[in-house]
Amino acid sequence: VARRLSLRKHPECHSMAGGKAIEHLAQTGNRQQHTFRLPMQQYRNCDFSFSGLQNLVNNVIIQKEKEEGIQEGEILSCVKDIAAAVQHAVAVHIIQRTYRAMLFCIKNSILSSTNATLVVSGGVASNQYIRKGLQTLADANDFAFLCPPPRLCTDNGVMIAWNGIERLRAGLGVLHSTDGIRYEPK
Repeated sequence: VARRLSLRKHPECHSMAGGKAIEHLAQTGNRQQHTFRLPMQQYRNCDFSFSGLQNLVNNVIIQKEKEEGIQEGEILSCVKDIAAAVQHAVAVHIIQRTYRAMLFCIKNSILSSTNATLVVSGGVASNQYIRKGLQTLADANDFAFLCPPPRLCTDNGVMIAWNGIERLRAGLGVLHSTDGIRYEPK
């Protein structure tokens, strides 16, 4: 979506990654100006998919470009509102599917209903809007919430190392001997 909105050309976002640019613009946008149907509502499972949402957003962008008489690649006047609406739809989709997964795990005794923990990591965990929504979900369901600081969320190598540190601290499945392990830096 950030690429399609040409956010690298936006004066506030030229040096930001796409997700960060969407989050930044969404802070001052009005998400109610555009309503995007949530993906996969007909499926009662825990799967995520954003391709349908991407198509809906692309269609709105095309329509707005025609209305404003601008070419693809130029910045729409409503870019902040689109960013806010997209971010909200993504957040709600993630929260709904995560809630289903939490219920599934408790119902099937995969997780204890006491001391259950929701861990959120990776790039999505750097988005404060999504993070806050998942924190609220965890709190409402008596789940502990673990999430690394945003500065550590966008580097997969750091995330893997952080996971290793946590597993080492807990004494869980950490390899204690490095004999026979080969690695090659890029």
